Amino acid sequence: MDNRAGEMQVFLRVVEAGSFSEAARLLQMTPSTVSKLIGRIEGRLGVRLLERSTRHLSLTAEGRIYYEKSLALLAELDGFERELSHGAASAGGTVRVNASVAFGVHGLEPLLPAFWQAHPNIQVDLSLSDEIIDLYLERTDVAFRVGTLQDSSMVARRLGTNRRRIVASPAYLERHGTPAGVDDLAHHNCLGFNFRRAVPVWPLKENGRVADRAVNGSLLANNGETVRRMALAGVGLARLGSYHARADLAAGRLVEVLADAVDGDEEQIHALYFGGPRLPHRVRAFLDFVCPRLQDFLNPPPAAGEG
Repeated sequence: MDNRAGEMQVFLRVVEAGSFSEAARLLQMTPSTVSKLIGRIEGRLGVRLLERSTRHLSLTAEGRIYYEKSLALLAELDGFERELSHGAASAGGTVRVNASVAFGVHGLEPLLPAFWQAHPNIQVDLSLSDEIIDLYLERTDVAFRVGTLQDSSMVARRLGTNRRRIVASPAYLERHGTPAGVDDLAHHNCLGFNFRRAVPVWPLKENGRVADRAVNGSLLANNGETVRRMALAGVGLARLGSYHARADLAAGRLVEVLADAVDGDEEQIHALYFGGPRLPHRVRAFLDFVCPRLQDFLNPPPAAGEG
């Protein structure tokens, strides 16, 4: 039976004790057994790990690498077993999270109280911004992204689809009229964004074809929540994600217009993180908790009488 973890423990004890005999005493083994175990490791690796003399032992260059790696691997194994034995609530540390303002406010923040009930020792360092940041430089563990993903070494977990809608308050429409077609947008106050990747056009469908339409308005904001609040205040038309406008549409605070023009205007939403077999337990716990709930948030069941 392969017992490399046990062999590593013996090797660590020999190095720390400084002799086979002392390590054997501490491990309650015979010196010859300890010596054979070290010899077995060296034989398997094909390198010498220890320089032996009558007075002391010293690590070779390969031995030092093996010692440091063994320390790290056994510490990780101990932590993994401790987390399992004490339950998920024992996981601790900080998870650094980045999301757009709208997605963070409407989708993520409502989940956090229940997350902390399940994982009271995990701190969430949450940054909300509609600007795209460098996740590596910002030391971000998890980012929620709306739209096309750039090629990267990060793992992407798909959460759902976000359909865009053009909305306005009833008061705005009463004052300025409801646009009947795409051309009417030229006579309306279309609220927009000022971040670098934004362009002052809305992709709209007309006569079965999608084309970018230039729009203008009195507001350029750096986040969707500001645009939404100005739409609620009756300032103008806003192009928002379905999840962003859902509650306001249901309550009648906002009204959708030109629904046919935005048919098919959709973006994918993903959770991005640096993956691999050593994903920290705190990050895995966060992802496993919020991702299925965010999928439900983005894909709610149809209301009574629908579908």
